[in-house]
Amino acid sequence: MANPGNDEVYADRARVDEAHWVRWHRSYEDPDSALSTRLRLVQDGVRDVLDQHPPGPIQVVSICAGQGRDVIDVVAGHPRQSDVRARLVELDPELVAFARERAAAAGVADQVEVVQGDASLAGSYAGAVPADLVLVCGVFGNISDGDIRSVVGMMPSFCCVGGTVVWTRHRRPPDLTPSVRDWFAEAGFVEKSFVAPAPYVLGVGCHQWVGGADVGGAEVGGAEVGAAKVGTLDPDLRLCDFIGDGSLPA
Repeated sequence: MANPGNDEVYADRARVDEAHWVRWHRSYEDPDSALSTRLRLVQDGVRDVLDQHPPGPIQVVSICAGQGRDVIDVVAGHPRQSDVRARLVELDPELVAFARERAAAAGVADQVEVVQGDASLAGSYAGAVPADLVLVCGVFGNISDGDIRSVVGMMPSFCCVGGTVVWTRHRRPPDLTPSVRDWFAEAGFVEKSFVAPAPYVLGVGCHQWVGGADVGGAEVGGAEVGAAKVGTLDPDLRLCDFIGDGSLPA
């Protein structure tokens, strides 16, 4: 059966339960939940990039940003706050509203742009890439294995040389995280960290782009994916198709 397009998936999601994704985020209110643990690990990765970045602007992109807590809460009050320019892309209007209100309340609305749009479309990131930090959190558990490899192969076109990708993926059997880590290596990234805290079945990886100016994409099913050059991203490109419903942590 062919994977449905994003519009169909989102339409089905709305018909089944309009508040599904909003309720899914409520686990963040429990500090002992798996999602809260994952959030803290992602925030550690964001904070590390801000701490270590040389003087000057810091461009951040978040794919499927949800409520934006991972970026907003770290940027707020950080010594490099004024240097940050972040674009958070999220489709759900309630989550977008939450993120915008959170950014405003934290005093970082000028630094954090929350865009309501389809995160699977490359055009959603026009003007925001190449970035120093790219977050791909909660994505890899809701797309196919082939699309995960394809997205990883595209990451050089999202990143500045030296840029970091922070990503998450569950480790439920069959655990795909070893393959994801290998795919990042194939795409020219060096692993900074990978954390898989017990007793949870979650994983958080940080990979830094160290490739050269010209990059060959990975091969998936005999077809080349990825970008030819760092920072060049076809705005008409569809990155992936969302097939999950978020019922389990991604």
